Amino acid sequence: MIHWNDDIEVYLHRDPVDFRKAINGLSLIVSEEMELSPFDRAVFVFCNKRCSQLKVLYWDESGFVLWQKRLEKERFKWPKRSKKETIKLSGEQWLWLSTPA
Repeated sequence: MIHWNDDIEVYLHRDPVDFRKAINGLSLIVSEEMELSPFDRAVFVFCNKRCSQLKVLYWDESGFVLWQKRLEKERFKWPKRSKKETIKLSGEQWLWLSTPA
């Protein structure tokens, strides 16, 4: 799994998203639903409805990068009880999340 620098913020979009969305659609979710700038020094994490796939969007100073991981059998541990649409994760929480259940 990818490890981010400690100075990188990790934001999780709690609700599942349509995984047909690519960079433009996900950056719109970041700006409109999460009310953050997709150009920030941060990564934005999205999950599909079955919690079997993750997409990570970030700006690397020259353009957007979209990273995707699909699990074949397991599921990602995805928070569902939070009332917030956007959740900020620590580096340790990112590792917990990105490790399959």
